[in-house]
This record gives sequence, C-alpha cells and structure tokens, in this order.
Amino acid sequence: MLMLKTFKGFGPFNFAIAATVAIIIGSIVFSGWYAILPVTALALIEIIFSFENAVINSQVLSTMRRVWRVVFLTVGILIAVFLVRAILPLVLVSTTIDESLSYVWDLALHNPEQYGVELEEAYPVIAAFGGVFLLMVGLRFFGERRSVRWLNGLEAPLGEFNQPWWVSISGAVFAVSIIYTVLAPGDTKIAVAGALGAATFLVVKFISKLLIGHETKRDHGTHRHGLSQFLYLELLDASFSFDSVIAAFAITKNIVLIVAGLAIGAVFVRSMTIQLLKSGTLREYRYLVHGAHYAILALSVLLLAGIRWEIPEVLAGAIGLLIIATAFEASRRHNNLAKLAKI
Repeated sequence: MLMLKTFKGFGPFNFAIAATVAIIIGSIVFSGWYAILPVTALALIEIIFSFENAVINSQVLSTMRRVWRVVFLTVGILIAVFLVRAILPLVLVSTTIDESLSYVWDLALHNPEQYGVELEEAYPVIAAFGGVFLLMVGLRFFGERRSVRWLNGLEAPLGEFNQPWWVSISGAVFAVSIIYTVLAPGDTKIAVAGALGAATFLVVKFISKLLIGHETKRDHGTHRHGLSQFLYLELLDASFSFDSVIAAFAITKNIVLIVAGLAIGAVFVRSMTIQLLKSGTLREYRYLVHGAHYAILALSVLLLAGIRWEIPEVLAGAIGLLIIATAFEASRRHNNLAKLAKI
C-alpha cells in the first residue's frame, strides 16, 4: 500500500526518477561515464516501443484489486527487468543454438558481440512467438461487439457476430500458416514457436475465464482473478519487450548496460500505467484503448514480417506512437463536438 500512497502524494513518476538515478549511478560505477549515453538511449527505446503497452496495462489494472496493483508495481517490475529483459533472451538464445544457459550467460558477459549475433539468429523464433501472441490480443479485442467504435468500417465486421475467440483463433491459424508457407517456408521450429504463442495466449485467457467462473467468495475469487490478470500483464510485457531487446544491440553489446537501460524504460512504463489509471484518461479519451489495440496489431505484423525481411526497429515505435496520437486526437475532437452539442 505504501507505494500507491507514495504515488498519490508525490506523483507516479517519483519512483521511476529515483530508480533511474540509482541505475545510472550503478552503470557509471560498473562501466564508467560513457555508460550514460547508451543507457539513456536504451531507456528511450523501451519507453517508445512500450507506450501502447502502458495503455493496455492501465485498462487491465483498473479492474484489479489494490493489492494486485501493488504486486504489479513491485514484483512485476522485478519480473519485467530480470526475467524478461535479462534472462528471457538468454533462454531463447540457449534454446535456439542448443547450448547450455551457463554457456550463453558467459557469452553475453565476455563475448557480447557474438551473443548479439546469436540473438539475431534467434530472432525469427522470438518474432513468431510474440507476433502470434500479440495478434491474438488485438483480434480478440476487435472480435467483441462494442458500443464504442473508432474505425467503424473495420471494427463493425469483426465484432458483428460477437465471437472474439473465433476471430483470434482464426487469425492465429492464418498467421502460423503464413509463417510456414511464406515467411519461413518449411521451417518447423519457427512455425511451432508461432503455435506456442497462440497456445500461451489461449491458456492464459482460459485460466482467467475459469477462475472468474469459479468465484464463490469475493475475497478468494478476486485473488485468483487478480493472479490470472497479473500473469496476463507479464506475458503482454514480455511480448512487447522483444523488439526493444533486439534493438538494444544496435546501441551497445554490453549486457549489463542493456539491462540497465531497458530497466529504466520498464519502470517508466509502469509509471505511465499508473498515471493513466489515476487521471482517468482512458475514460475521458474513448478511442485511446482502440488505438492501443491497433498499435498491437501493427506490432504483431511487423514482428511476423521480421521473420523474413529486415524491418527497422525504430519503425515499430514510430508506428505505435503515431496510432496512439491519432486515437488521442480523434477522442479530443469527439469530446469537443460533444461539448458543443450541449451548448
């Protein structure tokens, strides 16, 4: 509770600023003054790539109990920084090149350039998993009939039958088929990675639905529901981090500085999530959530395309910000027109 009280009294970005100062000081002690520039650049990359993630996070967080919000801000940050941005790439590289985790860890510390090469080679597997997972997130949202629509011509046909599960599953089947026939012809490992991305999404959502359906007591039931939502948020965060982890090696090969910079970005994304939640921005700007899901769909397409073609990393962040900004402006215009109608 203390953390949320701190946010309420002093603003949601104080913790992020304090963490940034501590991480930068630690980076300077470890690597010298030159560490400031790459760490700052990496933090900005993470924030830009994950802005739409903050919008989605705040939407889910608004339905969670206070205790699970605290867990998201504390344990969730540790998972986001150490498991997702540090350990997950090591595991993916280890699996792809069929070497032990200790070997890959030693490679990252003592031969970062070779580690960067190995990570690039593992990218198609990473992109297939994350791309299909995010595709299902976006399609499930638009597959549900909604009273508020932004781009009616696109959203009405998908939501007409109110079958979000079938829409997302059909999209995943199509995506895995495209992976196997076009993006990575005949490559079973990459196609299986895409299928695992779909399976992971279905398992997480199924568990969430199961726990909600078996709520018999408010206290116990909502805790189960909170746990499933927390796990869902962490998986979303992992999917969003794939691009920034890969892009990081264009700036520095030093694994410690990469983790430091992405950690700062991850903490600021959490702070943006809290700010959106506190300010009620999602309620006031009605198309912002729609924009975030369009950004998710765009990122999923770019991830999948990256299996075969070289996609500039900055493109994902630029497109995401452009879509979010357009949704924000459309919401502002709607609000202005609504005010004029009342006059």
